[in-house]
Amino acid sequence: MGYKILSKKEICPNQFEITIDAPHVVRNAKAGQFIIFRAEEDGERVPLTIADFDREKGELTLVFMAVGHSTKKLALLNVGDEIIDLAGPLGQPTHIKKYGTVVCLAGGYGAAPCYLIAKAFKDAGNKVYMVMGARNKDLIFWADKMKTACDELFITTDDGSLGEKGFVTQVLERLINREKIDYAIAVGPMPMMRAVAELTRDKGIYTEASMNPIMVDGTGMCGACRITVGGKTKFACVDGPDFDAHQIDFDEVINRTRIYKDYEKRCDNCNLIKQAEK
Repeated sequence: MGYKILSKKEICPNQFEITIDAPHVVRNAKAGQFIIFRAEEDGERVPLTIADFDREKGELTLVFMAVGHSTKKLALLNVGDEIIDLAGPLGQPTHIKKYGTVVCLAGGYGAAPCYLIAKAFKDAGNKVYMVMGARNKDLIFWADKMKTACDELFITTDDGSLGEKGFVTQVLERLINREKIDYAIAVGPMPMMRAVAELTRDKGIYTEASMNPIMVDGTGMCGACRITVGGKTKFACVDGPDFDAHQIDFDEVINRTRIYKDYEKRCDNCNLIKQAEK
């Protein structure tokens, strides 16, 4: 039995939003958790963060970028098609509680998991700021949806084509100088998350970062998401994905993200990928 795709749309260039009939996943899903899918019988297992869900309807929403073999295969599926395997929810939920004033920082594709995270913090009674950043306006998505999950939304783009020109950290710094920030969470590219951690390190702001980008197997067996947090070995998929950003060894993590670059390039040149791109 597969998992039927109920809706699909391209929300940014090469980035897709799909809704899937998956009642067993959404029954217990929480902000920050992820699923594992296989697009075909002999396909690899790929983790994707849960972007949204509807418990009553049993519907799961995922946002993904078609960059590797499996996500490109997933992008080829249409409404009515089925995903062969889907397991979840997996990982530890984001640590939601009433901190006071919370800042959620989403870099690029990090906006997808940040919607549920911001919504959960707001529902817990926090004042929530959302800062979304991307290279340009074409890569910003769900802005209207984000406004419903936070008290105030800020948008930055590298080229200034939408919102203010610059990076999410400059908005964060301005907020810190303006009022007391009690908690920050960063989801996005590693350099962005490290920059957020360095900005808040000496300001007494507890900060977490999501280590979703380095997960592979999703069960703790492959060791690809092994990281050092506070001098101790952790696994992003079973101990996280969210960790104290001030305790993460970002040099180690960034090096780990480069491990599969050569394999990804080889796969991009294979016949299946060429077919997927037609």
